[in-house]
Amino acid sequence: MKINFQNKTIILILLFVFQLSFAQKKNENIGTETVNVVKPYSPTISDANKVKETPSLDDEGNQPKETIKYSILSVPVASTFTPSKGKAANVEKSKQERLFNNYATVGLGNYSTLNAELFVNQDLGNNDFVSGMLRHHSSQGGIKDVLLNDEFYDTALNVGYGQNNRDMSWNVELGYQNQIYNWYGLPKDFGASLLPQDRFDLINKINPGHTYNTISLGGNFEFNESVFSKIATKFTHFSDNLSSSENRFYLKPTFKVDVMDHSINTNVVIDHVSGSFENNYFKTNTDPVKYSLTNFGIEPSFVVNENDWTLELGAGLYYALDSENSGNKFYIYPKVNASYKLVGDLMIFYTGVNGSLNQNSYADFVTENPFLSPTLNMTPSSTQYNVFAGLKGKLANNVNYNLTGSYLNEKNKALFKSNDYTEDFSNESYAYGNSFGVVYEDIRTFRFYAELKADFSENVTFGINGTFNSYKTDAPAEAWNLPTMKLSSNLDVNITKQWYAGLNVFYVGERKDMQANLDLTTDPALVTLKSYFDANAHLGYKFSERLTFFLKLNNIGNQAYEKWLNYPVQGFQVLGGANYKFDF
Repeated sequence: MKINFQNKTIILILLFVFQLSFAQKKNENIGTETVNVVKPYSPTISDANKVKETPSLDDEGNQPKETIKYSILSVPVASTFTPSKGKAANVEKSKQERLFNNYATVGLGNYSTLNAELFVNQDLGNNDFVSGMLRHHSSQGGIKDVLLNDEFYDTALNVGYGQNNRDMSWNVELGYQNQIYNWYGLPKDFGASLLPQDRFDLINKINPGHTYNTISLGGNFEFNESVFSKIATKFTHFSDNLSSSENRFYLKPTFKVDVMDHSINTNVVIDHVSGSFENNYFKTNTDPVKYSLTNFGIEPSFVVNENDWTLELGAGLYYALDSENSGNKFYIYPKVNASYKLVGDLMIFYTGVNGSLNQNSYADFVTENPFLSPTLNMTPSSTQYNVFAGLKGKLANNVNYNLTGSYLNEKNKALFKSNDYTEDFSNESYAYGNSFGVVYEDIRTFRFYAELKADFSENVTFGINGTFNSYKTDAPAEAWNLPTMKLSSNLDVNITKQWYAGLNVFYVGERKDMQANLDLTTDPALVTLKSYFDANAHLGYKFSERLTFFLKLNNIGNQAYEKWLNYPVQGFQVLGGANYKFDF
């Protein structure tokens, strides 16, 4: 029996309706029942096995790609666009300051002070030149409570000639200097035991003026392609108005010799000084003082550079000839210096040990202390060794620092010490306890030095430094007139293009000297000179590129401190003047 598609559909619909009706009737009589669950249902996951078979890919998308070749047909396109030319931006250039070969300076101040300078320099051709320098500094005195004349004069004239060639540069210079000073430093209680009239007559009897004269001829030679690097030589004749005379000549050539991979630099020293003083300080010895000293020295050394290390190794060999006393000696000194860049240029460690033989002369002593008596003994000083170590570098691009600690052992170090008062020699103007002699002591010094320099900008610079010393001598000697501390600071400011100013301050610590006996009945007493502080300032105005006006203020605190025993300095000083630059 065949059943068609329509009949099948009708039968299925009837069965569905019948089933739905039956279910509804059955649910109406389901009732209620309590079910107790004995064990909760704990589902588990069956283990899964990974199919290891790698299916084959035979889709059309996995077929190898075909290589496509194509070409571009370039067709020129006409364009009427024209780019404008670029123009550099204008940079404002600062006007370069003109440099002049010559200048003249004149300044006037209180204490009848005159300060004048004239410098000229003229090229004679492409390579040679001539120069001259005239200087004068004087004051008519006027220091408070000073009993004797305290004026001074210092005049110097130098002329020179030189050439600058490709292979060698050289110059010679002839000079003359005249200095006038006064032994005005009488002890504070001078003549206290005398009657007022006798004291007045004694003071008026003293003529404290003394004069120094210097004539010099020297030259410097530098070589670009030669065994000799440079040669320095100078002859000096020094004398005073009390028949003292001194001649000094030195020759110091420096040459370089290449040995294997290193260059050996050698300094040669020939230094001779001879002279005489008409008197000894005490009448008990009427013989004149004579001296003739010659130092021969050679200092070879070579430098090794290795990465951040720099090492100099050398030695100094000296022979000292004393023609007057037959005291010839031979000296050997170390010359070792090393540096290491710990952090580039920011921190450099350096250390070394050096020694040298130093020639002493009357002229050099007067430069440091012009109140000496012309009765000095001369002998060279020996720095047996100077051991030092330190750090230097930069805290910033414009801030530099330097820290050094050192220990020096010096033999026959020249020290200035106040002379005694002596009636036997009272006819001499320097024999009233108002002059200084030179003594030689063996001194060991521990020294610390610190320095800081900063360029805050192109217009502001600042610097400060300090030296701290601790001296040890063989008792009962002292480190006469050597300060335990020195501090110095300076500040320079360009306020505008026309105005500039500066300030300099310094501090010098205590020194020791011996107070001369004033009545020949008491022994000289140890004296401690007080420390002192001084401040100086200057102000300038550039009226034009040629003319500048200036004002200088010295000893602003108006302190009558003593640089040397019984020698107070001038108080507050004002100096004003002008500087003019020019060319011929």
